[in-house]
Amino acid sequence: MLSRLMNFLRACWLPSSDQYGHAGSDAAGRQDGLLWYKDIGQHMNGEFSMAVVQANNLLEDQSQVESGPLSSLESGPYGTFFGIYDGHGGPETSRYINDHLFQHLKRFTSEQQSMSVDVIRKAYQATEEGFLSVVTKQWPMKPQIAAVGSCCLAGVICGGTLYIANVGDSRAVLGRVMKATGEVRAIQLSSEHNVAIESVRREMHSLHPDDSHIVVLKHNVWRVKGLIQVSRSIGDVYLKKPEFNREPLYAKFRLREPFKRPILSSEPSISVHELQPHDQFLILASDGLWEHLTNQEAVDIVQNHPHSGSARRLLKTALQEAAKKREMRYSDLKKIERGVRRHFHDDITVIVLFLDSNLVSKASSTRGPSLSVRGAGVHIPSKTLAPCSTPMDS
Repeated sequence: MLSRLMNFLRACWLPSSDQYGHAGSDAAGRQDGLLWYKDIGQHMNGEFSMAVVQANNLLEDQSQVESGPLSSLESGPYGTFFGIYDGHGGPETSRYINDHLFQHLKRFTSEQQSMSVDVIRKAYQATEEGFLSVVTKQWPMKPQIAAVGSCCLAGVICGGTLYIANVGDSRAVLGRVMKATGEVRAIQLSSEHNVAIESVRREMHSLHPDDSHIVVLKHNVWRVKGLIQVSRSIGDVYLKKPEFNREPLYAKFRLREPFKRPILSSEPSISVHELQPHDQFLILASDGLWEHLTNQEAVDIVQNHPHSGSARRLLKTALQEAAKKREMRYSDLKKIERGVRRHFHDDITVIVLFLDSNLVSKASSTRGPSLSVRGAGVHIPSKTLAPCSTPMDS
């Protein structure tokens, strides 16, 4: 009885949920309608903030922050891993990545006893191969899983070095203080693989010189084979293995002519950065955020407000922009149910990682508190089947 009364009093004294800085624990994150958020947490190299808003009937974005051991060895290395996986066509691929990519990374780090570009590339490859085996097993009963895929943006901070790996069109942006002016400038760290970008279209044409229709302008949007905007992904097996591009896959996914080499790639673009004291924070987000905010706008929002609630603040600003574009109020947009909401904006996931230069500079052998957090969506019964949608947009 006393504990019930204490909980009631505690709830009365907590600030309302629409305030960014608030007391109380959000260890597992908090839910506000279709919005899930964790306003502030601690990773080995500083603080972080996460937020996810669901638009699809089933959340197709998945995300995680893992801090502590980056291998299974006692000797380390230690650091922080983070990932955003923007699914399309269904949630199966992004969920698979969330369950397996970091585990593969730890396995390869243990084998090589260090973090490296090669470790990350192998982790991506093992994740792609693992999902292919899932598709192979499920194909007879659930052939449409061949048309499910995901973008995959992941990063590792280890021993003062930042690795950013990407397939698809999610984006990582660094906020860096410019010594001369003191302003914080946005620096994009990830390469995007979306055929809306002319250089990506050129890449696709050079990889497939014998196919004049490798990229097609359809309904005023560039798409690979008229089907999908991204040129690299995990999954999307129907555009990588010709044996899965046939009946009983839905006709809208089947190509008229068989292909001899994979149309899409799962090879990540990987960049390496030695972190400096003037590197303030990282913003990682699925493309739903970048549809509404420029890199510099996002950096300015983070820089000009308290750390707590940074991800949620970015997400809210994007939703306000989405509402404005449809000439409606943000408060009315928030009332729209999942599924229908997809007509107004995409699932959006944001992670903001603040970089404490004192913590970043410590050796990768330094142990810190272990942490594992995953972005969440609306809880629905596990037996609910994913509606089969066309994987047009990542």
